[in-house]
Amino acid sequence: MSDPIITFDHVVKEFKVRGHAGGLARAVNDVSLTINRGDIFGIIGYSGAGKSTLVRLINALERPTSGSVHVLDTDITSLSEAKLRPIRQKIGMIFQQFNLFSTKTVAQNIAYPLQLDHWRKDYQDRRVAELLEFVGLSEHADKYPSQLSGGQKQRVGIARALATNPEILLADEATSALDPETTTEVLALLKRVNKEFGITIVLITHQMNVVQQIADRVAVMSAGRVVESGDVYDVFAAPQQPVTKRFIATALSGLPEENRVERLHGEWPGRIVTVLIRQKDVSDEHGRKVPASGQNISGLIAKHGIASNLLYGGIDTVRGSAIGAITYEFAGDDAQVDTFLAELAEHSDVIDFGTARHPVSYADAVSGYAPAEHVTVNDRHVDGNDGHHTSETTEGAQA
Repeated sequence: MSDPIITFDHVVKEFKVRGHAGGLARAVNDVSLTINRGDIFGIIGYSGAGKSTLVRLINALERPTSGSVHVLDTDITSLSEAKLRPIRQKIGMIFQQFNLFSTKTVAQNIAYPLQLDHWRKDYQDRRVAELLEFVGLSEHADKYPSQLSGGQKQRVGIARALATNPEILLADEATSALDPETTTEVLALLKRVNKEFGITIVLITHQMNVVQQIADRVAVMSAGRVVESGDVYDVFAAPQQPVTKRFIATALSGLPEENRVERLHGEWPGRIVTVLIRQKDVSDEHGRKVPASGQNISGLIAKHGIASNLLYGGIDTVRGSAIGAITYEFAGDDAQVDTFLAELAEHSDVIDFGTARHPVSYADAVSGYAPAEHVTVNDRHVDGNDGHHTSETTEGAQA
């Protein structure tokens, strides 16, 4: 049974902007959203989508212009600073640029919120030692931030955020400054935080692969609105909105990037088509079932006698279920290929990039496909481990 820990109810946040038409800019526009206790919840969007403003409403660093925000069973919308203090003590925060004190040691940085909270010195020392061990930095306790790598600095930031035993952890672009390997390590640590301490984590990010690796649920923001939300696999596997589809394109294994499609057009004269692979049926945000995709490609190729070449592809797992994409060149009589693709699109999500002579723009192809409307007749199981990239990438093979 769901247990809401954060609820936005028709929240609007406006800022005064000099020179702006009307004098106001709306950063958050009528957002209603529920985050359940124990979730790892991703909020994604491009720069300027309103993500960071939304997260600042959770700890009341910003107040809504209208609507209400409930945190930990309390309406914090208009609480005084004095009454907000016990709520804020239960909320930790980690930042993109770490926000560490350069003149304090690692141990002193972690102890800082405990000092503000007036913990006894022996309790402070014990808690800092526990957290240093948890984040794997015990041997670095007396070092300064300048002596640490980016990943180590973020581990200090996480330890500091956990110091006062929060119930909610807000991570605002916490991995944006890190390389991919370090990002994976930091996300694994955050997953441990969630699993071992039961802390609800809200991830604010523009990196879809971050959400893919650890989130349970996700909301997609655009121009201040939540345009799509739901289980992370469902949103990944069957995105409904163009902005979500563009995000998926940046993270989905096997979906070729724009310059690769251009190169494929230069090398192969036929129709370049990507078929999305979705292992299981999912439900969209309105509860409608979206069927599995890409399960009967070979049978349809044989049925229609289409010449095909497998050019590129890959499979990942999201929350233990397979998702990916396979790109083909299909060749033959135009009418024959059109008939084949029409039937394929009844059972699978098809992204048609056209031919070299008649290409379809990348943005239109990626954002314009529609999920198939009928349930597939075959099921194919692909093994994978929850939360791990198990990409099986192929290129240049014959189908």
